[in-house]
Amino acid sequence: MARYTFRLPDIGEGIAEAEIVAWHVAVGDEVAEDGRIADLMTDKATVEMESPVAGRVIEIAGEAGEVIAIGSPLVVLETAEAEGEEPGSSAEPVAAVEQKVTEAPESREGVPVQEVAPESSNSKKEVSPAPQGHVADPPPASAQQHAARAAVLASPAVRKRASELGVDLAQLRPAADGRVRHADLDAFLSYSGGQGYAASGRARPDETIKVIGLRRRIAENMAASKRHIPHFTYVEECDVTELEQARAQLNGASASSGGERPKLTLLPLLIAALCRALPDYPMLNARYDDEANAVTRHGTVHLGMATATPAGLMVPVIRNAQGLNLWQLAAEIVRLSQASRDGSARSEELSGSTITVSSLGPLGGIASTPVVNRPEVAILAPNRIVERPMFVSDGLGGERIARRKLMNLSISCDHRVVDGHDAAAFVQAVKRLLEAPALLLAS
Repeated sequence: MARYTFRLPDIGEGIAEAEIVAWHVAVGDEVAEDGRIADLMTDKATVEMESPVAGRVIEIAGEAGEVIAIGSPLVVLETAEAEGEEPGSSAEPVAAVEQKVTEAPESREGVPVQEVAPESSNSKKEVSPAPQGHVADPPPASAQQHAARAAVLASPAVRKRASELGVDLAQLRPAADGRVRHADLDAFLSYSGGQGYAASGRARPDETIKVIGLRRRIAENMAASKRHIPHFTYVEECDVTELEQARAQLNGASASSGGERPKLTLLPLLIAALCRALPDYPMLNARYDDEANAVTRHGTVHLGMATATPAGLMVPVIRNAQGLNLWQLAAEIVRLSQASRDGSARSEELSGSTITVSSLGPLGGIASTPVVNRPEVAILAPNRIVERPMFVSDGLGGERIARRKLMNLSISCDHRVVDGHDAAAFVQAVKRLLEAPALLLAS
């Protein structure tokens, strides 16, 4: 057998080191040629490293979250001896390693993330065997308990609720058809008087999760934004009753025409209003360079769209948003959101925004204080739409009470660049467009 030391190859673009995001192998595993070894993140991308040879893993270079230098040992493999090779020699790869790259944002603010230095010199860091600890599984329930629960007829929702409450369904008396329903569960809880079940829900074990990869970059970028930017937030209420009616009419007309247009949500309408108002308030569509102490006011709107993904918050960018109609905006929102979530978004689609919108949809709350997407100077957040009674004109010089749909707009700004009066005036301009859809939709 021979030892094969696979060193981290030169990834290109001037990269000097990379962070280990995830291991796909452990010490003792057999890996095939071209088999996945690990995912590493650089300032530009997440790189999937593959083994150039087949063998058994005998050493790996640290744990997820550690940073290693280019040329440092990544894994050591035990391989079948090659012809002319001495046993125990340390072979080096002679062919370029095929890499699968998933583009990632340079940073959430569009500026390079501060590099994290390794704990010791990467060029001299020794690889060490991975920990071999094992956590014992909890003892299984008895066969009698499983059989009793399986014999009870109940829907998955009822079973889940009973499990969360700590109720054994075998203790309940079902209806005449033998099926346990929510009403039977309610009756049992009422009869038991709170005894025999966990009203506060299930406990779960503590766990420690390393902050690495994209999550660490988000943490660093948010900390830098709050550290460097003096934030202020302004909130205004908008009556979107007519806007919602217009949106429903547009969706209805699109559906009846048999086209393949995406369904309009509130977000394309909000973006259209924002783009319509920004030319009069150029100081909000800007980026601030801390080092040069200069502000660049942009003539085009490259709109960042805060998007929740399984890996964390990402900000894909709608390029030249001011030149797109409602349906084109809706299509770009769908495309970029999906690309961000499945990891197919390109680097140019994840950087270079000039102003950001952060929408939580129905989870939007009544107000929010979004963090500015540095080096931008403003971020707008629509909140949840609620229905409330309001005094409105009756058309005869008086007033009447009517049900209206209301939504708050929250904006956070960099006070070094944007004055409170300018932010408030901008939001009022957006509000006028949202409350008068005819003005918004007019070409």
